[in-house]
Amino acid sequence: MSMPQDLKYTESHEWVRLEGDIATVGITQVAVDQLTDLVYVDLPAAGIEVQARRPFGEIESVKAVSELISPVSGKVVETNDAVSGDPTVISGDPYGAGWLIKISLTDPAELDNLLDAGAYGGTLDK
Repeated sequence: MSMPQDLKYTESHEWVRLEGDIATVGITQVAVDQLTDLVYVDLPAAGIEVQARRPFGEIESVKAVSELISPVSGKVVETNDAVSGDPTVISGDPYGAGWLIKISLTDPAELDNLLDAGAYGGTLDK
């Protein structure tokens, strides 16, 4: 499976793209494939503080409801309203238009705890 090499990943299938001190967060293609038909996304409002390894929202498919786990700590500075209105945007482009939230980092060192593409891919073989 091909995945962007410039991102950091969690074992719970979230990804992070760092631009300055802003981390854009989404879910991976693996998560999309496991969930199948997405029907609802619950995301925090801008201004909410999130903590690494803690839930920040939920994503619902016809099969299940799953928690979204924040890969980093900080303040939500933007929420992707397009995916809240139409969760299928995530399915169509999970690494682009399907991003979920943008976080102003409080501890950039937390990124060191995340997986690179190779390590994330290795977790999928288990």
